[in-house]
Amino acid sequence: MGDVVVDYWRAGLDAVPGEVWRGRDTEVLVLAGNRLTALPAAVGGLGALRTLDLGHNRLSSLPPEIGLLTGLDRCLYVHGNRLARLPDEVGRLRLLRYLNAGDNPLAALPETLGGLVSLVELRLQGCGLTRLPDGVGGLGRLRELWLRGNRLTGLPASCAALRELREVELRENALRSVPAALRGLPLLRRLDLRANPLAGVADWVAGLPALEKLDLRWTGVRPSPAALRELAGRGCEVLW
Repeated sequence: MGDVVVDYWRAGLDAVPGEVWRGRDTEVLVLAGNRLTALPAAVGGLGALRTLDLGHNRLSSLPPEIGLLTGLDRCLYVHGNRLARLPDEVGRLRLLRYLNAGDNPLAALPETLGGLVSLVELRLQGCGLTRLPDGVGGLGRLRELWLRGNRLTGLPASCAALRELREVELRENALRSVPAALRGLPLLRRLDLRANPLAGVADWVAGLPALEKLDLRWTGVRPSPAALRELAGRGCEVLW
């Protein structure tokens, strides 16, 4: 049997239809591409949900009841809204594997984000973030971290615990150096540092054992000759 899907994609909605809250067996709820300005607390009653798509609406907040969706084990899309924050309760979604909260004016992220212990991919592009919470180090299964277009000057030391990371996008931030928290990550394959005001590239980057692509375009810097030789010897593509 397939999923029980309720799909209101681009349906011209200003409010969520009342029948949505009666769908207690709904597993996939798509409300993307509408004009929603509020998500009722009733969303917390949809205990069978596995995917919730709220992308590209006009939401300025999410209700704390979203933390009741503990069966949400696939995707939560809230990108392209007007969210100034994520509720602390989002950290209760311990089965969630994919979160896209990009393109929101997020002033900060809750420390509870580290509760998303099953998360594999986290997208936070274009949110105006100046820092990540230390709690991000709790995302021990994270493989992809997408942070393009923020104002980050570094990453918290706790990121050193993200031993499953394969891809990190830090393009168009405010980094002066490669974040030391990435040093020694055993599976990191792609590191995108494009368009950061880097002062240089630490030689330890060449020691990342799985690195396949290092993108330094529009930074004005490159690795040292010795580091370049080491990276080239392992077949790593370096762009500058």
